Amino acid sequence: MRRILFLFPLLFLLLSIRDSWQGIGLRDFLLSQFTHSDFIDRNYVDPRSVELRFPEKKRNLIYIYMESTEMSFSDEAHGGAFPMNCIPELTELAEENEDFSGGDGKLNGAYSMPGSTWTMGAIFAMSSGLPLKISIDKNAMDSQKSFFPGVQTLGDILKEEGYEQSFLLGSVGYFGGRRLYFQSHGDYAVKDYSYWKRQGKFRPDYWVNWGFEDEKLYSYAKEELSRLSRDGRPFNLTLLTVDTHFPDGYVCRLCRREFGKNQYANVFACASRQLADFVNWAKTQPWYENTTIVVTGDHPTMDHDFCKDVPKSYVRRVYTAYINSPIASARRERREYSSFDDFPTTLASLGVEIEGERLGLGTNLYSDQPTLMEKFGRDYEREELKKRSELMLRLGQIDKAAAFESRAAKDKEEREKERREKERKKKEKRESRKESGASQAGGRGEKEGE
Repeated sequence: MRRILFLFPLLFLLLSIRDSWQGIGLRDFLLSQFTHSDFIDRNYVDPRSVELRFPEKKRNLIYIYMESTEMSFSDEAHGGAFPMNCIPELTELAEENEDFSGGDGKLNGAYSMPGSTWTMGAIFAMSSGLPLKISIDKNAMDSQKSFFPGVQTLGDILKEEGYEQSFLLGSVGYFGGRRLYFQSHGDYAVKDYSYWKRQGKFRPDYWVNWGFEDEKLYSYAKEELSRLSRDGRPFNLTLLTVDTHFPDGYVCRLCRREFGKNQYANVFACASRQLADFVNWAKTQPWYENTTIVVTGDHPTMDHDFCKDVPKSYVRRVYTAYINSPIASARRERREYSSFDDFPTTLASLGVEIEGERLGLGTNLYSDQPTLMEKFGRDYEREELKKRSELMLRLGQIDKAAAFESRAAKDKEEREKERREKERKKKEKRESRKESGASQAGGRGEKEGE
């Protein structure tokens, strides 16, 4: 009995190691578990300790997370890493609006720090100013009853100010804890693949890529904006696209073949056109004058083949564009910034005055205050964020037992699906043999009757 009791904590430790090690090397794993850093403790600004002054007429917000979209996918002439421009419309949008490049003709974007290099981590970083440092699998937050309850986020702040908020996506909302996060922090109406299926928007058995394509998402977003704009309250509509997910993206009916057999480049070009068409539509709406649009890539693509020719010296950054903001940047030189800086900058783009110009680990990029990257350097900040943080452990309140039970249940469900699939294939083979035998027997009978 004692041996069994001893095995339980050992099992939890091994599962934690397995889950935490996914996607990182041994050195980074050891740093995250056994090397402590107070970098976050020293530099974190709790939004609840800061005075935020909203304008008398509150601006609406449309925030679009574009899956795996980097400024790198522009051409070299515009600061990208490719000989061709896969995202010409996005390039033009960034040039005509604000990406904090200082007007030097080269695109700029946010650097993805540790804890923000996958979708849920990126969303958390850009809306809370913190890395998603957790002791469980990075996409296991759906196993939790709460999502960093000690953190005040963009959604929390806008809710307190009376905003009506919706989160639209073309995949299932529970994955990675996205539904939990948006409902817990801002009481968003989460309208995912399952929601739109219940509305009868497509056949019950319709499923492409991760759910449904971005063409449908933008169409539903227009409907949602028409509804939100009639309510008289300020609104925040947040979208998460998915067509450009690795590997190679999803080819929808709108995609062309301007880059030949390079499917991913064709998909990004299509995504660029669709986003620009949506923004152009928004500009024609009566609510646009009082609306800021923020477009960001969520994280760098994980499709290594697509980026195999990008020089190692090139710093890949996610796409960034602040559109129709009522304020201008106080500094005209090129800024060095990360996903954390989007949190206060988004509020500033709504005309919000921020005491001290900092929230979370982020700095308002419209201000003249330095970002943490500018103050400490990108490499130093990145290394510190890989290390263990006691503050993040306290803020997260992660229930490892719940994550373990959820993982075990998912593994069991996966094994059951595999078993059913094997049974289905066996049944098909048996029926195929019977049909083949019956066909042969019928053929012999016909010959005998001739």
